[in-house]
Amino acid sequence: MLHARPDRYTVFMDLGHTVFANFKSQFASSPRVYRAPGRVNLIGEHTDYNEGFVLPAAIGFSCWVAIGPREDGKLVLHSENFGETREAKLDDLKRATGNWSDYPLGVAWGLQQAGYRLRGANLYIAGDVPLGAGLSSSAAIEVATGYALLSNSDQAVDCTRLAKICQRAENEFVGARVGIMDQFVACQGQAGHALLLDCRSLEYRALRLPVNMQLVICNTMVKHKLQGSEYNDRRAECEEAVRRLAKVLPGVRSLRDVSKQQLAQNRGQLSDTLYKRCQHVITENERVGKAAHALEAGETGVLGELMAESHRSLRDDYQVSCRELDIMVEIARGKAGVHGARMMGGGFGGCTINLVDAAHAAEFRKTISVEYHAATGLQPDVYVCEAAQGAEPVEARKE
Repeated sequence: MLHARPDRYTVFMDLGHTVFANFKSQFASSPRVYRAPGRVNLIGEHTDYNEGFVLPAAIGFSCWVAIGPREDGKLVLHSENFGETREAKLDDLKRATGNWSDYPLGVAWGLQQAGYRLRGANLYIAGDVPLGAGLSSSAAIEVATGYALLSNSDQAVDCTRLAKICQRAENEFVGARVGIMDQFVACQGQAGHALLLDCRSLEYRALRLPVNMQLVICNTMVKHKLQGSEYNDRRAECEEAVRRLAKVLPGVRSLRDVSKQQLAQNRGQLSDTLYKRCQHVITENERVGKAAHALEAGETGVLGELMAESHRSLRDDYQVSCRELDIMVEIARGKAGVHGARMMGGGFGGCTINLVDAAHAAEFRKTISVEYHAATGLQPDVYVCEAAQGAEPVEARKE
């Protein structure tokens, strides 16, 4: 399926109006509405939970939460996407049950663990971030819910703190050991920019994307779940490698602290598999720095080479690619107007990110869809996006 690029303001206002109206129909009162976006990541994959560097951007697909107060200490949540209503008491939030409601309830749990006093609420939740595609639908619902719950309880919203709380909720309540990148860019994203983020210090710098370049997301239609064993296994492997290296390299607390030379000198401390995992993370951190410089200098050719190196490293060293992702990237390379292509997200399916000249984006959407279907028998979703704003209140029309 091909998706034309929507006008951001029009779509946001229409969807804001929809969740506003549907909340009124469901709960017979007028809500406030909040949204948080999904994201793409230009480069820097599986580096965030290793306290490394990433270069993501928020996109114009979001989760919307309409909220109104309750006085009985309950949260009543309705999902438009799943067609379900769930209910829980704020003073009796339990661990995950494998349901979509784990994400918003986990955020409520995390906010209370962080010392916030929350008011009961009705929430109507709707989103258009594709599920299981590596575009961080989970962070979008977490951040939108957190923003809404805080505002409903008359609490100030500190976006960086909110990102940390949402990450903790996904780590400890849901059980997916994700890093901070997704929640951070959902909170702090800036329209027209990517964020160069240090995942240890959380210092970041907004880098303007070329106005004539669009972000084209190609969904392989192979879905994954981050709470699955493979993703958590990769994080456990990195932690085991750090434990081993720290014995001979004092001061090392994450792979962020290990150089390529140190890794080579201490290869004997690691199994072949752990060495490959380390090699990916260490070289990927270097690529992020080079990519940021290339973006600022307008060197799109260099950026494309770095994206190609990133994909090979994810495929061969980190081993999180799959046949469909490799095919999608290979098809994109060499197409007119394409500056770079690689797999994106946790891996084992999901999407590729492609940097494409605006003048060639429409033709690229058509040709990659046809060629991917011919190669795999799968019909991809292809989205043309621009970098969008992070979490915010949405003024819904009230006619």
